[in-house]
Amino acid sequence: MTDPTLPPMPSDPPPPPAPKKSPANAVVIGSAAAVIATIIATGFVVVHSVSNANKAAAATTKSSAPKAAPAVDATEDAEPTYAALDADSFTIELKTKSRQCFGSAGCNVTVEPNLTLMVDSGDVDPEATYEITYEIRGDESGPVIETAELTEQTSLNYTPSSISTTSAGTKLSVKITDVQEQ
Repeated sequence: MTDPTLPPMPSDPPPPPAPKKSPANAVVIGSAAAVIATIIATGFVVVHSVSNANKAAAATTKSSAPKAAPAVDATEDAEPTYAALDADSFTIELKTKSRQCFGSAGCNVTVEPNLTLMVDSGDVDPEATYEITYEIRGDESGPVIETAELTEQTSLNYTPSSISTTSAGTKLSVKITDVQEQ
């Protein structure tokens, strides 16, 4: 029998209470998300910084701008670099244009320099003028010093040289003594 003072029993037992979520789980998940976000952000900053450092290094290497100037994007505004020409940048030979000999009195010879550029012409500054000084030996009065001008990378201007030798068998020689950019 049932006690009238007690409430009636339900036919089904009550459902078990829902498990309580621990606040520790939320903290762990939130912390993990924060760590992942920090790692991604740090990676982005590092990659971006390295990229900017490489661009700045390239701009510094290729530019003659003062150090206080802002970094320049090397792909857009980099000035081309050209080879520094010197005596070893050329070979020289003499081309005989005319020869008139006078028996035992020697010969009058007109020669021109035949220069060969030993570096790629694309490595030569197209805006620069180079003075190439050379010395011709074999003249009866001593060495003859001449200068040729190289402009626009491949245009050579010179004056033919008149040489007087002591005999028809005198061999002329030439060597470059100096190259100056003007």
